[in-house]
Amino acid sequence: MKSIRLHFRTISTSSQTLSKNNHNLKKTFFKPQANEQENKHEEQIINLCKQQRLTEAIQLLDHITKPSPLTYSTLLNLCLQQRTPQGTKKIHTHIKKSGFYPSVSSFNRILDIYCKCGSLVDARNVFDEMRDKDLCSWNTMVSGYAKAGRVDDARKVFDEMVERDNFSWTAIISGYVRCDLPDKALEMCRVMMKDGDVKCNKFTICSVLAACAATEGLSIGKEIHGHIVRTGMDSDAAVWSALSDMYGKCGSLDEARCIFDKTSDKDVVTWTAMIDRYFKHGRKEEGFLLFSELLKTGNRPNEFTFAGILNACAHYNTESLGKQVHGYMARIGFNQSSFAASALVHMYCKCGNIEVADRVFKWMPNPDLASWTSLINGYAQNGQPDEAIKLFESLLESGTKPDHITFVGVLSACTHSGLVDKGLDYFNSIKEKHGVAYTVDHYACVVDLLSRSGRFSEAEDIINKMPMKPDKFLWASVLAGCRIHGNLDLAKRAAQALFKIEPENAATYVTLSNIYAAAGKWGEVAKVRNMMDVNRVVKKPGRSWTEIKRKVYTFLMGDTSHPRLNEIHELLEELQKRMREEGYVPKTDYVLHDVEDEQKEQNLSYHSEKLAIAFAILATPPGTPIKVFKNLRTCVDCHTAIKYISKIVSRKIIVRDSSRFHCFEDGSCSCKDYW
Repeated sequence: MKSIRLHFRTISTSSQTLSKNNHNLKKTFFKPQANEQENKHEEQIINLCKQQRLTEAIQLLDHITKPSPLTYSTLLNLCLQQRTPQGTKKIHTHIKKSGFYPSVSSFNRILDIYCKCGSLVDARNVFDEMRDKDLCSWNTMVSGYAKAGRVDDARKVFDEMVERDNFSWTAIISGYVRCDLPDKALEMCRVMMKDGDVKCNKFTICSVLAACAATEGLSIGKEIHGHIVRTGMDSDAAVWSALSDMYGKCGSLDEARCIFDKTSDKDVVTWTAMIDRYFKHGRKEEGFLLFSELLKTGNRPNEFTFAGILNACAHYNTESLGKQVHGYMARIGFNQSSFAASALVHMYCKCGNIEVADRVFKWMPNPDLASWTSLINGYAQNGQPDEAIKLFESLLESGTKPDHITFVGVLSACTHSGLVDKGLDYFNSIKEKHGVAYTVDHYACVVDLLSRSGRFSEAEDIINKMPMKPDKFLWASVLAGCRIHGNLDLAKRAAQALFKIEPENAATYVTLSNIYAAAGKWGEVAKVRNMMDVNRVVKKPGRSWTEIKRKVYTFLMGDTSHPRLNEIHELLEELQKRMREEGYVPKTDYVLHDVEDEQKEQNLSYHSEKLAIAFAILATPPGTPIKVFKNLRTCVDCHTAIKYISKIVSRKIIVRDSSRFHCFEDGSCSCKDYW
């Protein structure tokens, strides 16, 4: 019995020993195998991250119990590169489950990803979760809120900070600038200046200068300028550029130019900014001259430079310079689909060279909406409404969606060609068919369309149903229609509306006076003239100019300063005789003064556009086309007279008034007398 018990004890002991050995075997064999498998997964994760395969890398993370800090760090770096908050969330969740508590720098990386991806709720949760925060943590949160436009939240975090550095101040100041609160930005700047522990760096200075520019705070900007010089930051190109921009936006162009001239390493962006400042402030000669200097430096203009200079050429009607720019662009080569190419189309349209504008447009492989719209408007303003409408239909067929400006162009084309029903169809399609919201410009166009056709009841019905208040352009359209059809009652109402909107605009008084003068109501004309005197409104003098051999010649009625004035008057007298022989009768109805017809005719004979045309005839070879620009709308008599002149001298005469282009040739005008 004893031997049996001993035997069982031996077996039991052996079994326990075997079990213990098996357990030890698992410890020594199976555990290293598991660790080895996880190590392989981590290596795969690292390799996948190198291949930018983030989704697959995160999926492998589920097969690892406790990854190394390096694995987490690599994954988070890729999340930051790819701006993926979803991936960051998965990694963050895995970190929590694994029991691994990240370092402050790892937390900051997660915080930074959420902020840069705009996931501010997640960012704030991480920020509040952090037991330890360093200055970087606070700065990241302030910057995240500020860049997202939540400047009040940024300010709350900023005010809680125990320690602040340059980045902190720059973040909150630039946040206020970004949210269009420059006064708050300058207020924070003053507080920062009082803090002796913090010195402005170039980023802070640039933000403060941007605030000065936005508020036109020139005095503060000058203080910052002094600080820049004292601290030696004037050697930094970014600071110097921001300083020049501040002076320019505050209207101190000479100071801006001084800064520009002192900048040692000027790149094309610096040049372009200074050139644009001149044009924005109406100093075109200096802008064009600086562009010429840029070309001499060897710096190659970019598409922003070309677009800016071409838009200036369009604004100032300097086609000769625009052609030179076009030639330079062609020589150096440029992107045919860029907005510089669109600016070319716009420039030629505005300068009345619709043929070249069309060639440039057709040369573009993929014209953008701006190019389509410019050419549609160009055709409309150059007396080719059929081409404008045809191009608009091609736009629709191309799949390009028109915007509100495009519809202004096509409605204008219908207006200037008397296509009332066609224009009404387009007007009704704006919202119903194309889903574009109506603007006051659309209503002004359709009211102009109806008023010019004498359909005043329909025009008034549209005005009464408009969802917005009629503006000055709409009422001016009504007044222009009343002038054509002699509608005195509606003209008076339209004028009264315009007097309330802009009582200083002389055009309203003049148009109303013309309407009364045409009806022979000289007492009403006198009342309007008296209103002008009481309100101290001065009629803008008619001014016309023409460019010959790259020189611009300007003419005013009554101006005796031109050296060839006697020749000009002699030619006009000769033309007057020949025009009468052809059947011309002066349109004296719109002459304001109640004087003898002979005096009225003499006043009409020397309008500025007639002087400019006569000079151009004298100064150019026979058969040369003539192009004249006028600051006001050309009068009825001049329009009639120029038709006769074009036939008598066998010249093509193009007149660009404040409304549109008129192309006179062989006794007729492109507007077909519908203007």
